[in-house]
Amino acid sequence: MTELVAGRAYARVYRLSSRRAAVHERLLRAVEVSGGRLIYASQPDRAPVYLGVETPSGERVGVLAYPFTANQVLTKGRPADEHRLQIRYGSEKSWTEREHPLGRDIAYTDTTLVLGVHVDLNLFVGLDPALYNPLPMGISVEFKQSQVDAALQSPHGWHVFERDNITGVRRTIPRARDGLETVVLFKPERLLDYVRLERIASDLSLDPALRFTTAAEASTPGAPGASAVASTHDLEEQFAMTSAEILEMISDRNRLAVAVRGGVAEHHLGKALASEPGVAALASLDKDGQHDFDVTLTDSRLVRVECKNCSPAQYANGDLKVEVQKTRASKNDPASRFYRADQFDILAACLYAPTGEWRFAYRPTRLMERHPEHAERLAVLHHVSPEWPRSFEGVCEQL
Repeated sequence: MTELVAGRAYARVYRLSSRRAAVHERLLRAVEVSGGRLIYASQPDRAPVYLGVETPSGERVGVLAYPFTANQVLTKGRPADEHRLQIRYGSEKSWTEREHPLGRDIAYTDTTLVLGVHVDLNLFVGLDPALYNPLPMGISVEFKQSQVDAALQSPHGWHVFERDNITGVRRTIPRARDGLETVVLFKPERLLDYVRLERIASDLSLDPALRFTTAAEASTPGAPGASAVASTHDLEEQFAMTSAEILEMISDRNRLAVAVRGGVAEHHLGKALASEPGVAALASLDKDGQHDFDVTLTDSRLVRVECKNCSPAQYANGDLKVEVQKTRASKNDPASRFYRADQFDILAACLYAPTGEWRFAYRPTRLMERHPEHAERLAVLHHVSPEWPRSFEGVCEQL
């Protein structure tokens, strides 16, 4: 039996035919055109492919890539605009004889990629390793010509889309919990950006929805999450800490974690409000004693919005629960911890804690319960019932 050190071992190695040489060559070439220097590459007749890469800033990173051939072949009974990549290594008999786990680095020093390489179009297809572990040998992953066109025509060589992750003969439930997976099509010059995206997604265990948001934000070179692999954030330099150390510090300190979760909820709320067709302008206030957003509607009304996180616990009847009070009160006014009923117009309750989704339920303050001892103040706990609209447009109709 092979002895492991710190659990750091790679899964089985597959022998490949000479037909895969073009896929291997495109992968190595992508390292160079994306700005990296190739230090080491494993043989073209073996998979996975291990790459040692030096980034433009001098950082050395390891990449463990599982590349599969992507192409467009007209098949009877299939749509004419369909492209596909086939997840296949080894003989067909071996596909069901055992599981095929991905190699993963327990220390996250090396980054694991699951890729389709479309040799004819010089395009890469990035899949979520968390959803393809173990590898479902023998399946095809289909995508449309419209997605390919979007990637090829993109000025940034990057296109993100969601794909239905359906059940099959061997799988009775979708790999993705909500039935959708995030796919990134990108040109070779974005390979190192994609490695960075996958590093972030793996470090934070992003679900498909958050992976989509992160990948979309990384579409522009130089955007957060899309810079060269070795780039650092300003806070890392200010604090003299790595991003991982900062995240660990936040995780270890409950008050910090609560504050960050509040900020994350506000971030997602701001994006949700900005996408609403009835919103003409949006301002994030970020000031003590103020509500979170000023929202100007297309009918010229100004609406004040406060954001709060729901509790992971629910009421006995299934209603979600949200706490609406400040973290502290003034010395001489215990009621100051409770919000005045006229302090904002709409409460946005973030549903992430109980549902795992960055969605919101809304309620006008005029319909919210009052504090039993202070009639001009809002109650502390509220039932987020089905009566609370799940759209901003819906709650605006109740104002």
